Amino acid sequence: MTVRAAHAQDAADWLALRMKLWPVTPAEAHRREITQQIADPSRFVALLALDEAGRAIGFAEAALRDDGVNGCMTSPVAFLEGLYVEPGAQRRGHARALCAAIERWAVTRGCTELASDALLENAASHEFHGAVGFTPTERVVFYRKELK
Repeated sequence: MTVRAAHAQDAADWLALRMKLWPVTPAEAHRREITQQIADPSRFVALLALDEAGRAIGFAEAALRDDGVNGCMTSPVAFLEGLYVEPGAQRRGHARALCAAIERWAVTRGCTELASDALLENAASHEFHGAVGFTPTERVVFYRKELK
């Protein structure tokens, strides 16, 4: 198993994986975010998990947040923004390896906390977070009211 930093030349594979994790986000918005991450490596990291043939089968992204992260006591906090592994490659340690690489990146940035989130109904994500050492801090329901 190989985990390495994503680069500009990986944009097509990276985009394809992002579209699977966040399918309602338009491709152009994904492209903008990929460009932003590549342009600011001091604040963002994106990693790819590669199979034995060198194909991208998963990715993880993290960012440094200094705007206050729920449940965290320090700043900046490394935030695991997204993690995805293709269904056929799951349960082989790729997600765990991606998360461990994000942790190493966070430590090199001086962080002492790694945060993440998951939708309330995403039990598989909750299980994964617990398996790699995350502790739940709080549960939140967001509300919206349209103003006219």
